[in-house]
Amino acid sequence: MSHLFSPLNIGSLELENRIVIAPMCQYSAVDGNAQDWHLIHLGNLALSGAGMLIIEAASVSPEGRITPADLGLYSDENEAALHRVMEAVTKYSITPMVIQLAHAGRKASSRAPWDGGAQIAPDEPFGWKAVAPSALPHAEGEDVPDELDEAGMAKVCDDFVSAARRAVALGFQGIEVHMAHGYLLHQFLSPLANRRTDNYGGTRENRMRFPLEVFDAVKAAVPPEMPIWVRVSATDWVPGGWDISDTAALGALLKARGCAAIHVSSGGVSPKQEIPIAPGYQVPLAAKLKTEIDLPFIAVGLVTKPEHAEAILENGEADAIAVARGMLYDPRWPWHAAAALGAEISAPRQYWRSQPREFKSLFKSAKVGQR
Repeated sequence: MSHLFSPLNIGSLELENRIVIAPMCQYSAVDGNAQDWHLIHLGNLALSGAGMLIIEAASVSPEGRITPADLGLYSDENEAALHRVMEAVTKYSITPMVIQLAHAGRKASSRAPWDGGAQIAPDEPFGWKAVAPSALPHAEGEDVPDELDEAGMAKVCDDFVSAARRAVALGFQGIEVHMAHGYLLHQFLSPLANRRTDNYGGTRENRMRFPLEVFDAVKAAVPPEMPIWVRVSATDWVPGGWDISDTAALGALLKARGCAAIHVSSGGVSPKQEIPIAPGYQVPLAAKLKTEIDLPFIAVGLVTKPEHAEAILENGEADAIAVARGMLYDPRWPWHAAAALGAEISAPRQYWRSQPREFKSLFKSAKVGQR
């Protein structure tokens, strides 16, 4: 049996296969509210047969958005707009739906990528003042963020809790807490962004304190059976920054707190990063952590071929494979992977007749030629 198409449990969540659709920002919300685009986009991906669909990062507050067009889950209006999407998508989805909760920190108030991605200054239209662990901008020449005081940190934690409760009400089957890619919780972890002199800065233990407090608060706010896990940047790819040994220490503490899995990415906290981009370039990070921490690990990063994904799992380097841009290019990637690996996959019965005749049992329960 194909490793990629074998089942996997992440906490209480049962995945039919080990293909995960990674969260991908769409920059298409209005005041944090999901739009028709989200209904079309997520509805398309939900029919792919992937084992799990993690929807894009939802900001826990208006000031925590990366861009003015980010999805949010901080208001009744946000919840109502996403409820419309979830109600329609889950009616037909064959894939468990999970949400990623995030706060952009000092990388907030930016333009969408197709508009250049540059920071929008607080005094410009649609801009606002960002917050961060320390008064350090992400890049030279950017506006200096406000350093969070204890009251500000308490508000961020409360915002994560409120968003988590909304996620439960919306019917999501799991929550991924975003601690990667240079956003707020990663900023607390990295010495490149955190220069605090209180109990939340300095030593590695202090820098991990606030992200762990947020995780604990989210975990306590949802039903005990609901799996909560994290996405991490395993290394900053910058000398003197957060690295794989730091991530191992964080992972051990997360496991002790009931974390259900670790989704391993990298980078994002500094423009000085030097990332060795290549197929599967982040897989060794997941593989290293997996030898030290007994949790399911999701590998991600330019794994675009089914055979490559299968080999990673066969070699024990990860427990699941996340596909992002590859799914945008080919929303039926899981179908094609099943065909390539001689496996079966669930598909909507409305699509069964698309099964090529050379694959006699590609779709579960499908009968080729049935009228």
